[in-house]
Amino acid sequence: MDIGISTACFYPMETERALQREIDLGFRTFEIFFNSASELCKSFLSDLKERVGSEGRIVSIHPFTSGYESYLLFSQYERRFNDTLDFYENYFEAANVLGADILVIHGEKNNPFFSDEQYLERFYRLSEHGRKSGIRVAQENVVNHRGQSPSFIRKMREQLGEYAHFVLDIKQAVRAKVSPHEMCDAMGDRLIHLHANDHDAARDCLLAGEGSMDFVRLFDQMKKNGFSGDCILEVYSSAIGGDEALRRAKMVLERAI
Repeated sequence: MDIGISTACFYPMETERALQREIDLGFRTFEIFFNSASELCKSFLSDLKERVGSEGRIVSIHPFTSGYESYLLFSQYERRFNDTLDFYENYFEAANVLGADILVIHGEKNNPFFSDEQYLERFYRLSEHGRKSGIRVAQENVVNHRGQSPSFIRKMREQLGEYAHFVLDIKQAVRAKVSPHEMCDAMGDRLIHLHANDHDAARDCLLAGEGSMDFVRLFDQMKKNGFSGDCILEVYSSAIGGDEALRRAKMVLERAI
């Protein structure tokens, strides 16, 4: 398990500038959070890849359309879903250029008119599309979305089998009033990626080591479930108290492995 960082940590800094800053801080493992369509063009992707160099890795990407997935992927309008499948080919191609094999999705906000079965069928089709390009589509647990529920995550794991992949985001579990350990257990051996952050009684998004999260316990739990992915620091920029704070957070996580 490597300790990396998401370019989302410095939003709204431009993606390439955020990546360069993280490289300068000593990180070598990255998640790229795209913020516009032009960032999917080959020249931009080649620039990102060149910045990382041969000693670094980009392991995952996050679509800028994540906020619209309820509308694009998980609505009852079949034609829009099919068109969106075609558009997501751009993300899969971008991941291939960068060397990443995980695409993170938020999924659908709770919609009483869209059943669990419909959701699972759409997720399967998107995953199958990604698999053809060598990309694993991974459901993130996000508050106020269907994926915030451990019971629904378990349902995905049980019914989708090898097509189910998950991203555990600690702060999102806390915001949904779910124990990160419970969510980790629900994801089980299909957990492939971690968004690491900390929290205390008053704040739900802190850098690792600044709150009460027991990372040793979480990492042990993940290892017992067969986890072989990476741990990506992902916090909001307002939670970062400077470069040294980020370096300390990286060391806290490295010591907990």
